[in-house]
Amino acid sequence: MSQLKIGLAGLGTVGAAVVGMLERRAGEIAARTGRTVKVVAVSARSKSKDRGVDLSAVRWYDDPVELARDPDIDVFVELMGGEGDPARAAVTAALQAGRAVVTANKALLARHGLELAKIAEASGGSLHFEAAVAGGIPIVKTLREALGGNRIGRVSGILNGTCNYILTRMADEKLAFDTCLSEAQRLGYAEADPTFDIDGHDTAHKLALLTSLAFGTQVDADSIYVEGIRSLTLADLEAADELGFNVKLLGVAVRTDEGIEQRVHPTMVPKGWPIAQVSGVTNAVAVDGDAVNLTLVGPGAGGAATASAVVGDLIDVAKGNRGFAFGLPVSALEPCERAPMQRHGGGYYIRLAAVNKPGTAATIAGRMAEEGISLASIVQRQPARAAGAKTVGPEDVAVILITYATTEDAVRKAIDAIEADGVIVGRPQVIRIEKD
Repeated sequence: MSQLKIGLAGLGTVGAAVVGMLERRAGEIAARTGRTVKVVAVSARSKSKDRGVDLSAVRWYDDPVELARDPDIDVFVELMGGEGDPARAAVTAALQAGRAVVTANKALLARHGLELAKIAEASGGSLHFEAAVAGGIPIVKTLREALGGNRIGRVSGILNGTCNYILTRMADEKLAFDTCLSEAQRLGYAEADPTFDIDGHDTAHKLALLTSLAFGTQVDADSIYVEGIRSLTLADLEAADELGFNVKLLGVAVRTDEGIEQRVHPTMVPKGWPIAQVSGVTNAVAVDGDAVNLTLVGPGAGGAATASAVVGDLIDVAKGNRGFAFGLPVSALEPCERAPMQRHGGGYYIRLAAVNKPGTAATIAGRMAEEGISLASIVQRQPARAAGAKTVGPEDVAVILITYATTEDAVRKAIDAIEADGVIVGRPQVIRIEKD
């Protein structure tokens, strides 16, 4: 029986889990592929660190680029992370040598995926990245292969477990954002610097990859409208609950007549939707095709879940399944025609900290009417601070507006006019509402 020899760079939680999984499942993997799959060389920052796996029989490289060039490996597994070097240089070197590369690095792929896919096509190598999006959920293979007969109209999902954990704790236990973030950091769900997660950039990178796979477009992370969750308050989540919604940070890509609308932002989702029930660090991805609609739910991060996706790619390589990285040759991927966010249509939740003086409500309603915005409801709550406003006076009140379907442009123009009128303090909170 032949052997598939692996060089693995990055021995953190995921890397160690991959080594352990390949050892534990060696017999089953060999039976599935007709080959033994074995790690023969590794690279990491520290050689002496105890990782809970036996590495005594493997070659050690201090430089991951040199590991990628090792002529005695068949596959290079990159688990270091980061969009720049050494990850980029190592993956490039492996692909230029005609090898298969398996990576979990969404930042690298979001910025340099097309370039790397071109190198793979030119050299006879291959690029695999199931683990880069939604952890253990097999969404890459689903879009690239299983749904290949569908014309996809929309792909959306909860793609960041840190944000979903925070929003779940806020809603279920009535806790403030800062409290839930601190707990997420204590449990290891959030980094010491959580900016990349809570400001939506991690979700945007993953959405860029899903958009390419779903719509046959070039990866374009810069075309994505991005908002994070740090401005959300407990009052916003409580209002959503009263209205029949849960709040989720969603990544959404939709095919429109004007192009592909790509957006990441907090969203009020009807409680009856499957994705609204996804809690904690779990991820979910919903795909709407012309033949099939489906929602996949599963662990979005963690050593075991991510290792499962990496090993799945290694099994594909062992079987000789080396398709195009994004489902099509790079030359066949179309430029991602960007649909302007201003044209986005739907309902909106708007929370304002209004100055408590005569005529304020009429001014707010008038500015909305000027932009053709119809209000489904308008609720006044006092005091504003208790309703979530952060910079208010003791007499200010919270005004919550729910609109019927309108456009992003109309909402932004109305809010700008209301601010200019001087009848509100602080920046309004705006959350988009998703409905059938």
